[in-house]
Amino acid sequence: MNKELIQKAIRKYEEKAGKRLNPKAVLFDMDGVLYDSMRFHARAWGEVTKRHHIIASDEDFYLHEGRTGASIINVLIQRTFGREATDEEKVHLYEEKAALFNRYNDGEPMAGAADVLRKVGESGLQRLVVTGSGQKSLINKLNHTYPNCFSPEKMVTAFDVKQGKPHPEPYLMGLAKAGVQANEAIVVENAPLGVKAGVAAGIFTIAVNTGPLSDAILLQEGANLLFPSMTALAENWHSIIQK
Repeated sequence: MNKELIQKAIRKYEEKAGKRLNPKAVLFDMDGVLYDSMRFHARAWGEVTKRHHIIASDEDFYLHEGRTGASIINVLIQRTFGREATDEEKVHLYEEKAALFNRYNDGEPMAGAADVLRKVGESGLQRLVVTGSGQKSLINKLNHTYPNCFSPEKMVTAFDVKQGKPHPEPYLMGLAKAGVQANEAIVVENAPLGVKAGVAAGIFTIAVNTGPLSDAILLQEGANLLFPSMTALAENWHSIIQK
């Protein structure tokens, strides 16, 4: 991406925020950003919803990515049956989905993610994970995949929040765990609802379009910058932080 376009996006953010962008921490989503796992989430959700005659499409699982599992189930149950999901449905359907996901997922890191994390570390910035996932198999694997990048006290997961993305709570909690203000952080997201959450928290939000949705969907949620991959973000990282 042209450096001038990057700087223009930063100036636009600063004008709206009324503060200078002064990064001290980067808050990473997990699925679709650190791991190439969304295809397996979509496959598992698709099988569960078909089995239980719940109306859903593959696109739904990308559009609703970032919500907690219980929230996704509630949205789909409301659409299909015109009522709220029961607590039992939320638990059992998510357990089914999690079992399928664990069977299919190959744990493949997202191409370029390691380079981004390395450059963030070299820039002296904190690295945090802010995910709507409750998949313990991936959360526990982070430090194996990306050694010395993340610590448990610098993670926000579905187990920590009352309101998942697109509510800003997960990213506000990430700011608190990092001990920084909104203008002192950068969000890296691949999902529309995650972008919306980062923007709602007042954070400079970078979208990486690693899935099947159009760029327009991510941009209309307010992404400050958009890259086609984590590799492209790595290639442009120094242009973002060196103003």
